Amino acid sequence: MTHKNWSELSTPAKAAVIGAGVVQVTLAGSAWWDLSRRPAERVRGPKRLWALVIGINFAGPVAYFRLGRITPPD
Repeated sequence: MTHKNWSELSTPAKAAVIGAGVVQVTLAGSAWWDLSRRPAERVRGPKRLWALVIGINFAGPVAYFRLGRITPPD
């Protein structure tokens, strides 16, 4: 796999990289926001651990939203 400099990327490739970055920052930010406001008893496991996990690319925030939160029954 060859690595390209930013200037060597096509416009669609640059847009894809920027889009992926925006999605990542939005996911992580919303997960950290939710974690900071959610009571500890409504989080599976330690909040500090989830704060670290959320920082792992796309998988961290998705894991927090799917596995880390305890939601009240409907």
